Formats: sequence, structure tokens, C-alpha cells
Amino acid sequence: MRVLVKGAGVAGLTVAWQLYRQGFRVTLTELADKVGGGASGLAGGMLAPWCERESAEEPVLTLGRNAADWWEAALPGHVKRRGTLVVAGGRDTAELDRFSRRTSGWEWLDEAAIAALEPDLAGRFRRALFFRQEAHLDPRQALSGLAAGLENARVLLVFGVTGNANVAHYDRVIDCTGAAQIGQLPELRGVRGEMLCVETREVSLSRPVRLLHPRHPIYIVPREKNCFMVGATMIESDDAGPVTARSLMELLNAAYALHPAFGEARVTETGAGVRPAYPDNLPRVTQEGRTLHVNGLYRHGFLLAPAMAGEVARLLLTEQAERRAP
Repeated sequence: MRVLVKGAGVAGLTVAWQLYRQGFRVTLTELADKVGGGASGLAGGMLAPWCERESAEEPVLTLGRNAADWWEAALPGHVKRRGTLVVAGGRDTAELDRFSRRTSGWEWLDEAAIAALEPDLAGRFRRALFFRQEAHLDPRQALSGLAAGLENARVLLVFGVTGNANVAHYDRVIDCTGAAQIGQLPELRGVRGEMLCVETREVSLSRPVRLLHPRHPIYIVPREKNCFMVGATMIESDDAGPVTARSLMELLNAAYALHPAFGEARVTETGAGVRPAYPDNLPRVTQEGRTLHVNGLYRHGFLLAPAMAGEVARLLLTEQAERRAP
């Protein structure tokens, strides 16, 4: 079966990879001139289904619990299985109890255990939740790695596609163009997410840290070369313009609350992206003629894209088997 996958964000690349591995003849097209555009390149890259259950429905946990294994199989060495640390400031410690009631898979840490896990946070928090089974990766490296793997496998990747490809050449089209379908797919809306990257040698973290706050909880994800990604806001808007001053102040203030050394960090990047979401904030695979739409990954792109890719592959394998049946 010949399949055209549209969109080289995390959804499109995972679908293309899964279909290639299942033996389909895949072509992938992308409007931009490289991978990593849109919201995918601005993601935190946290594979944290147990933490996400705090504000998400049960399918996020059930669909996302195998994401780290999928990414590790596709890109050996890219996944860091170091868990997630969740902390709260002195006046917000009740948020930890609330978070624990809405999640599972955690263990309580006292002050000494926090210091043993993250020495630079020693003495800053009296207790924390540790989600040992969770993992993270660098989104841009992962996207580039999948694209390189597809190219090495001689899968055709075509960038800068401004018009519709000749779909008559394909048995199926898988549309993974994300926010571009807002206004086209029923119920799909945009949720703006903002982030920034800072660089400092004064703080070292080994894993993502979530700082709980009643108004603006944040996460900080360590990256290479003394860099940290700080994110992310959730604003009901399809405006992909620059980061607002309010959001920038909130993100920086929260980072400073985690560790004062972030006050002297250099801001190396800011960014805002629109994440497509359905009313229940869960992704869907929907059909329109010969086209399957994979969309609505909301803030769970890297976590849920493997499960959506698996669903697409199952649908096409079933269709292919039915075609071959006498």
C-alpha cells in the first residue's frame, strides 16, 4: 500500500516511521523547509504519563505509558529514564498533596532524598513527589533523528511543499498537519503554549522538575550545554505570535523560585506555538474519504504520538488484509 503522510511534526514523523516499519511504501511531505517547525519543536519532550494524569483523562496514562519504550526502540540512546521530580514552595505545599491525590506511580521524598537526587536543590524543598518511571528526550534531536532514519531507509521526504501532492498516486493519505487544520476539522481548537530557554552554569539538574503553583505551574527540563527549557503556558488562543511580557515574567519568576541562580541565567530563546486540541484534550484518528486525520495531540505530542501511529498502522494493516482476502 502506498501512503502519503502530510506534515513533519511529531505526529507525521512517528506515523511515517511506524508505517515504514510495517512495510508500507511511505512518502512524507512538509510545508516548511525542515523538520521541527510548529509546536513540535517547542515541546518539553517529557514522557510523563503519570504526572500528566493530574490534569488529563485516563487515556493519557494508558496510551502514553509505553511511549518511552517506543522512542528508545526508534532512537536508541535518545531517551533519558531519570524520572520526574515534583516540588512546591513553602506556601504551596498543599499543592503537592492535591497532585498526589490525582496521580499514581509516585513516591514521597524528604529533604535528604531530594538533595541526594538533585544536589543543587538541597535545602530548598522539604518534600517532593518522585515519579521514577518517567523519562524525557530532546524534541528537536528526536525529530531530526526520525527524519534521518527515514531518509537512510530511502523513504522519500519532500520539504517546501506549497500545494497539494498528487494524491491519486497513493492508496491512503495521512494528514498530520496539526494546527493548520483548525477551522477545517470539526471541534478542533488552538491552545497557545509559550516557552523559553535559559543557559547557566550555576544550576545542574538531571531530570525534569515541575514546580507547582496555584496560578502558573511550570516545568524545567535540562538540555545539553548548561541549557534548560522552561515552559509552558496554556492559553486558549490560536495566536502563534511572540511570547507575551506577562508569560515571560511568569516563567522567569517561577524558574527563580526553583533556584535563585536562574535569575542570572542568560535567556537564549523564547517561542510560542499553537497546539491543536479537541474538546476533551485527547487525540483522534478520523477518516474523510481516503484521508485519515491524526490530530488533537494538545500538550501530549511526544507522549501520545506513538500510540496514534500504532492506531494508524493497525487500521491500514486491517484494510490491506481485507483487500487481499479472497
